[in-house]
Amino acid sequence: MNQQDEILNRIKNAFRLYCRSEVAEGRRLLNELWEELGPEQGYHRAVTAHYLADTQLELEDELMWDQRALEAAQETASQPGPYAAAVQAFFPSLHLNLADGYRRLGDFEKARHHAEQGMATGDVLGLDHYGQTVRGGLIRVQAQIDELDKGPSIIFDFD
Repeated sequence: MNQQDEILNRIKNAFRLYCRSEVAEGRRLLNELWEELGPEQGYHRAVTAHYLADTQLELEDELMWDQRALEAAQETASQPGPYAAAVQAFFPSLHLNLADGYRRLGDFEKARHHAEQGMATGDVLGLDHYGQTVRGGLIRVQAQIDELDKGPSIIFDFD
């Protein structure tokens, strides 16, 4: 296993701990990873920030981490390297998370922008469970934005 795969495994294992009720330890490990990863590891930073967003208790903190994830992904996509293609498939989900967060915050203009960006980048999604879930989430969040619905978050199930 190469070092990059090892880092992805550490990220996923930390988030699994968080999801399996070891909240503090999962969050601690994700924060530790965020501090370890340098700017040259943009894809890993994007994945880590994406998961850290899900561990936040406050919506503003969640949005901050979602924005960090998007920024790291954008930096990765703009540079040649092994993760440039992989990060393209990540954009629809990152925009969906931001659209959903801004919708819950009541900032429907930003929410609509990110929903539109998610749909615009959605052609990279496959027809698998992940692709269908993200597409469905984008359709649902757009409808909620149209209704000015600030209700609870969309629930995702990618397992």
